[in-house]
Amino acid sequence: MQIFVPGRLCLFGEHSDWAGEYRRHNREVEVGYTLLVGTNQGLYARVKAHSTQLVLHTSLTDGTCKTLIPMEKEALLSEAKKGGFFSYAAGVAYQFLASFPVAGLEIDNYLTDLPIQKGLSSSAAICVLVARSFNQVYDLKMTLQEEMEFAYLGEITTPSRCGRMDQACAYGNRPIAIIFDGDCTHIIELKVPKDLFFVIVDLGASKNTQKILTQLNECYPFATNEVQANVQKYLGSISYQITQAAVDALQKGDAEQIGILMKQAQAEFDKHLIPACPEELTAPVLHQLLEYELIQPYILGGKGVGSQGDGTAQFIVKDAESQQKVIDIIEHNFPQMQCLKLTIYATK
Repeated sequence: MQIFVPGRLCLFGEHSDWAGEYRRHNREVEVGYTLLVGTNQGLYARVKAHSTQLVLHTSLTDGTCKTLIPMEKEALLSEAKKGGFFSYAAGVAYQFLASFPVAGLEIDNYLTDLPIQKGLSSSAAICVLVARSFNQVYDLKMTLQEEMEFAYLGEITTPSRCGRMDQACAYGNRPIAIIFDGDCTHIIELKVPKDLFFVIVDLGASKNTQKILTQLNECYPFATNEVQANVQKYLGSISYQITQAAVDALQKGDAEQIGILMKQAQAEFDKHLIPACPEELTAPVLHQLLEYELIQPYILGGKGVGSQGDGTAQFIVKDAESQQKVIDIIEHNFPQMQCLKLTIYATK
């Protein structure tokens, strides 16, 4: 069987997925709301059953490698707890073995054109790939949302502390919105009347996602000072309002309004969240590029991606010509940066 799973770009509402889950402990925490779309790049694989092992051949930007893990709970759990790329596959396999009468899998991930560890949910993509492989090879008749849930359970079996939105890559290149209310998630599939054009930029810098997540999570479930209250305010009502406006603009095909909202979201993010983790979220490289004079005539707006920090930036542009122009300018003047095209295609 051939399977393709894209990465996932969070257009709006980053961090609000895990924040909304704190409503389990404090009902005054507001619901989270994210606007997501699958990337045009991802993981390509051929998959088949294996009688006794989880076999994973991977083709990554830093080389090709292979791992074999016995399809046994203890072995899979041990591998999952180690962390690292192969832990994600092991974590998902562990969850399937605990819930279904399945044997092993052989997954040949022969091509990966998605940047790894750049805020585009490469870890979630491998989790969804493994979940979908079990579902299809063993004919488990799972829905997309069930695949997402098992991918999520598999990823949190590892040391990763992702939120539930990352596995939205299960929906492919379709834009979706997700509302997070404690343990409950509500997925809204969206329609786009015309093509929308984006540029995703790997900033070629460094950030510590774990530190960002740790320091922001310290603001929950109960705020004990003004900084923590501001984090909860932004990840609650402010982010919700901006994301809802972006959902409306997306469904009208209004690229200019999406650009305005990106700028607004970044300004509010900086005001409310930088004080909670200034070492990482001040992000001088990100802000240098967002304000870079030579690209301003071609972009409608831009903001950080994922956990933010100096990892990845996103811009919305008017058309395919502007998309290529922005890429040419950035890659010429910032050779350490790498750009990807993202096009959200009109709903047919």
